[in-house]
Amino acid sequence: MYSLRAEPKHTQQAATTTTTVTTAGAPPALPMPSNLPQPHIQTTSGVPLPIAPVDPAGLFQYGFPGPVADVASRSALISSYDRRLRNPHWVVEHITPASLALREGDRKHSSFTEDDAVPQKFRGALKDYFRSGYDRGHQVPAADCKWSQKSMDETFYLTNMCPQVGEGFNRDYWAHFEDFCRRLTVKYPSVRIVTGPLYLPKKDPVDNKWYVKYEMIGSPPSIAVPTHFYKVIFAEDGREGGNVALGAFVLPNAPIANDKPITDFEVPVEAVERASGLEFATKLPVQRRRRLCADMTCALVIRDYADRQKAFAKGDKKALPSPRA
Repeated sequence: MYSLRAEPKHTQQAATTTTTVTTAGAPPALPMPSNLPQPHIQTTSGVPLPIAPVDPAGLFQYGFPGPVADVASRSALISSYDRRLRNPHWVVEHITPASLALREGDRKHSSFTEDDAVPQKFRGALKDYFRSGYDRGHQVPAADCKWSQKSMDETFYLTNMCPQVGEGFNRDYWAHFEDFCRRLTVKYPSVRIVTGPLYLPKKDPVDNKWYVKYEMIGSPPSIAVPTHFYKVIFAEDGREGGNVALGAFVLPNAPIANDKPITDFEVPVEAVERASGLEFATKLPVQRRRRLCADMTCALVIRDYADRQKAFAKGDKKALPSPRA
């Protein structure tokens, strides 16, 4: 998949000045973002001049192209939405023994909802999942947010969903994995989890080249079907400045046998970073880090969700919610 060896992170010093450049006969340019390279002309003497004959930043007077990540901060979760693939970049949640003990929310009162905080032309729609063959897969599970009806309702926004294989994954192995995350609160008083999709390359057996290939659903096709999903887990010991047990897992969006050890999907955090283009734990000192599966036993408890799934059998069988309760 990806090399699992950690690579050193490099940082670059961004420019700290803002320059306004105006050319004759052209409309005034907007101030250039401070982190963009400053325009200059290289002279024969090697001394750069502060004026260039072009002004690319002048485009910004008509609008900034992006990319734009729609960040939603809600009581149950924080999410960053990918407008191009109509899936979240990541969704963050926080669970504690107290939050899981409360039972104020009931998923029978919740319904899947399009997120009107996202412009309609970039928004995932309910009809896109209809007869798609995929579940509307929660990234933050409803079962983690029973502490209030509002918090549970917020997990049903489509910006918290990705197309997931149902039988064998969303309704089975993935649900057991979510249960494993909840059971971490038996040992750790505070557990923070980042969940999201991945689109990983696969080698073609014919030409031996690597390709990223994923299905699109909807009419017109607009929502990408991830090839994999990740979870990065921060299990905190509860002490100020205390230790944090880190666990990173990457699972294929495909049926997985229940007897498959979850440790088979454990990867270094750096592997998820390279695959996702995101960064995790950059401010967590190395001396405070622990490896989750060395700090405790990482194993799933397999439960039968079949009876629970029958409750939804009268609905859209191709877009059933996952059985989290």
